[in-house]
Amino acid sequence: MASSTFSGNETATFFGFLNAAITLVFSCMGVAYGTTKSGVGVVSMGVMQSELVMKSIIPVVMAGVLGIYGLIIAIIISIGINSKAKSYYLFDGYTHLSSGLACGLAGLFAGMATGIVGGAGV
Repeated sequence: MASSTFSGNETATFFGFLNAAITLVFSCMGVAYGTTKSGVGVVSMGVMQSELVMKSIIPVVMAGVLGIYGLIIAIIISIGINSKAKSYYLFDGYTHLSSGLACGLAGLFAGMATGIVGGAGV
């Protein structure tokens, strides 16, 4: 079942690395939605009041930062998954999975909110 170099649970690492995928996927979905809706706001602002275009780019940048947050959290958690350095148990996997869900879903909904605000033309 387990090799002599591995300590802990094999399924724990699955849940730990699933965290990285979930964090990146949900954060990037929020970035995509926020950038798309905010981009429409930038274009409509350029048609209505062209002097305010630079002001309406702020939500696009804010939506992009959400993806960077997700990437940082995924890297931090992934670095902590090293079964050769210390034991990695199922509790650790579930803990990392829940933190990935929290960060990813927060990035998704924050991206949606940013997109809605940016689409309104600020």
